Amino acid sequence: MLSRRTFLSTAAAFAFTGPVGARSRLQKSPTIDAARLRRRLEHLSTFGRPEGGTFGSGVSRVAYSDADRAARAWLLDEMRGTGLTPRVDPVGNIFATWPSSAVSSDASRQLPILFGSHIDSVPTGGNFDGDLGTLASLEAIQAVQAAKIATRRPLEIVLWAHEESTAFGRGTAASRIVAGDLQAGDLDQMWNGLRRGDAIRRIGGDPARAEEAVRRPGTWHAYLELHIEQGGTLEERKVAIGIVEGIVSIHRYDGQITGVANHAGTTPMAERQDALIAASQLTLAVREAVTARPGRQVGTVGRLEVTPNSPNVIPGQVMLSVELRDLSEEVLRSLAEDIRARAALIARDTRTEIALSLASRNPPALAHAPVQQAIARATDRAGLTAMRLPSGAGHDAQMIAALCPMGMIFVPSIGGISHSPRELTTWEDCARGAAVLLDAVLDIDSRDTI
Repeated sequence: MLSRRTFLSTAAAFAFTGPVGARSRLQKSPTIDAARLRRRLEHLSTFGRPEGGTFGSGVSRVAYSDADRAARAWLLDEMRGTGLTPRVDPVGNIFATWPSSAVSSDASRQLPILFGSHIDSVPTGGNFDGDLGTLASLEAIQAVQAAKIATRRPLEIVLWAHEESTAFGRGTAASRIVAGDLQAGDLDQMWNGLRRGDAIRRIGGDPARAEEAVRRPGTWHAYLELHIEQGGTLEERKVAIGIVEGIVSIHRYDGQITGVANHAGTTPMAERQDALIAASQLTLAVREAVTARPGRQVGTVGRLEVTPNSPNVIPGQVMLSVELRDLSEEVLRSLAEDIRARAALIARDTRTEIALSLASRNPPALAHAPVQQAIARATDRAGLTAMRLPSGAGHDAQMIAALCPMGMIFVPSIGGISHSPRELTTWEDCARGAAVLLDAVLDIDSRDTI
């Protein structure tokens, strides 16, 4: 494994020129400028960096924060510097289009190929989650410009405004609206004393026109997103590129465990109705249910709220979360039934009451097979190894899959670490991923249908 110190001191000497196949419209092969990609990633890391910190210190660039606003302003300038004319939609997403050079009466040829990602982070996050896909998309446009490629369709890049779930407790919030998920009262939600509509206004959006941000199915010809894996599979297997099969479904349950609060010194152990004991057993039961069957499903108890939470009182109530993820919703429903059955036995044995209710459900988003094939062809032309795998994390691509064919490209995360200052991907892998993104976009553009 590449050490953190070695990574941070590595020179940006790697330049990747990926062959894109024989296309008569090319005057020369498009090339990703790896050094420029690195410079931009390093500069983006200064927005939200801890005072006195370095690139290795990570970043806190929560959506709508001052750091987020400053980073967006810088990126808008970078886009303008490449000859693009960026525009901000009513909920804060940034779009910029490089027009097609071809003239066609075919309406399908006028649909752009969309690609991009996000730059907002979790608190004390890393410098690659979202950042790589965003800046690689700009590099891809510049490669097309430099090679004087006459694409048959417009190429459109996007910066999704609010992907992480820190602000307002909502993930993929801006792309979700674009996909049509906008409910009455959504923009009146409060977080840290800030109304959501006012937060959108802070980044140049117009919440009064939020409905205009909604797009119809068929708005784009296809959508691609380059992202770090945020897991350790690619690195462990020494594979350069992950071709995402789909983004997993997430079923989240709220659990309430009710026992009897009583004196910790005077209540005999055999007479206790300890809600925390039941919660502990349920936490283990979730793990046992998920690992009892083959597959890539995962389950997590990530939140516990103990009442009265005092050292001399037996816990009388515990609120907890149970989150289940898999590409198959049938698997998730079966797991939930298993966990409910185990919970009933735990409640009986601990003389407590356990209630589990479905709090939220995100359906899976399967990557479009022809888009996966385009990514595979691009990987083959670059001479890189690849494997197909699901995404266990949510992404904006999950929302946009409802509007057009979707595909995602993963590059390795060192140590499988993400949402942390220790999040790292080698500069070589960053450039490789950008080159595959570029080639896959051009591959899709070269074909009549997808």
